Amino acid sequence: MTDSRKDIIAQEEGGHCPEDTTPRDSGRERRFTVAPGEAGLRADLFLTGREMSLSRSQVQRAVEEGLVWVNGTPVRSGRKLKAGEEVAIRLPDARPSGILPEAIPLRILYEDASLLVIDKPAGMVVHPAAGHSGGTLVNALLHHCVDLSGIGGVLRPGIVHRLDKGTSGLMVAAKSDEAHRGLAGQFKRHEVSKTYLALVYGNPKTDGGRIESAVGRHPTDRKKMSTQSRRGRAAVTIWRVRERYGVAALLEVDIETGRTHQIRVHLTDLGYPVVGDRVYGGEGRFRTVGDSAARARMKALDRPALHAWRLAFAHPVTGEKMRFTSPLPEEVADLCDFLGERRKS
Repeated sequence: MTDSRKDIIAQEEGGHCPEDTTPRDSGRERRFTVAPGEAGLRADLFLTGREMSLSRSQVQRAVEEGLVWVNGTPVRSGRKLKAGEEVAIRLPDARPSGILPEAIPLRILYEDASLLVIDKPAGMVVHPAAGHSGGTLVNALLHHCVDLSGIGGVLRPGIVHRLDKGTSGLMVAAKSDEAHRGLAGQFKRHEVSKTYLALVYGNPKTDGGRIESAVGRHPTDRKKMSTQSRRGRAAVTIWRVRERYGVAALLEVDIETGRTHQIRVHLTDLGYPVVGDRVYGGEGRFRTVGDSAARARMKALDRPALHAWRLAFAHPVTGEKMRFTSPLPEEVADLCDFLGERRKS
């Protein structure tokens, strides 16, 4: 048996310890006891649900590499667990991300040794993907935080949530594994408060409402999301009218879940697509605006008028309550002012 495997299966003091070994790096090891309500779960699904900032694919890779034990015995992903069993995982060492730091300016609203809060501009992609290998928020963060490359995995160091490319506003990023785990846990438990401002087409009939429709991949267009997906995940959006402009309205939007494109999909289904959204309903909706001047201004907006306005969470290390706001970007604020003046006239 290798030393690394001995490290994994070593049990806590007072318990059974095969070959009487002690973990050499307990900070990289996590142990969990299967609760009665978790009996029957697959080992990989059980571990994916823990607060370790590991995706299911990362957990499965750890299993394949022999880094997961149940009661001291190496386990396969599909192994179903029993109540009372102890599951141990040695967190895999961080691998080089291969992402290059770039000196991209960032608007940082707050920073300490654990995290930073950023006001992301519209047009910036959060992390590298096909077609966006550079110029992303991650590239900028790696330049700003020289020791970030091992935080939170390989592809998305420091990233615990995301905003669409066209969406502007507040994001929090982690600078340490401890902060990453803490923030990821808060997002998973829906303890992070996120409020958006959305300028939408139309004049809502009520002053607010709640949308509960599962969101998943569109059944025919794989680049879009939809409430008609056969494998949608539960999604809840709460909205209320902040300002009315007749041809449009400014909404405050809270989300209890964070599904991809959730706000844009839900508001389009409601009949009020986001102004400037070329994917979900906004492309042709401006043609229905009777005011030619307002129509031209709304058509000219080259981004979805969706902004992450307010963000509140508990500091993952100190527990301090933190709350941030970000004003509407100039192009959206100017459009709202223009529509407000047209409404008055």
